[in-house]
Amino acid sequence: MKPLPQSPELLAVAERVVWFKPPAEALAEPVHFLAHVMTFGTAEDLRALNGIVAIEDFADVLDNAPPGIFDRRSWTYWNLKCGRSPAPPLPVRRGVQP
Repeated sequence: MKPLPQSPELLAVAERVVWFKPPAEALAEPVHFLAHVMTFGTAEDLRALNGIVAIEDFADVLDNAPPGIFDRRSWTYWNLKCGRSPAPPLPVRRGVQP
C-alpha cells in the first residue's frame, strides 16, 4: 500500500482514531491506520480520505487486516462495500490459546 501524506486533515484523523500513537507514527502504518478508520472513523474522517484512498486500498486493508481491530459490524460493512458477500471470518490472533 502506498504511503499516506501527513496532511493536517489526516494527522487530525490519526490523532482521533489511533489515540495511543503519535499521529505521524500512525500514518506511517497505512494498513493499521486505515483499519482503525474503517472501524472507529466518522463520515468526516472518511471525507478526509477522499482522493487519497481508493476502494482497492480498503480491500487491501481487509486482505491484510490486523487481528483485534475490526468489530463484526464494521468488518461486515466494509466487506460488503468492497463487493465481498458474505464476509469472511474476522482475522484472529495466531498462537493465542483461549
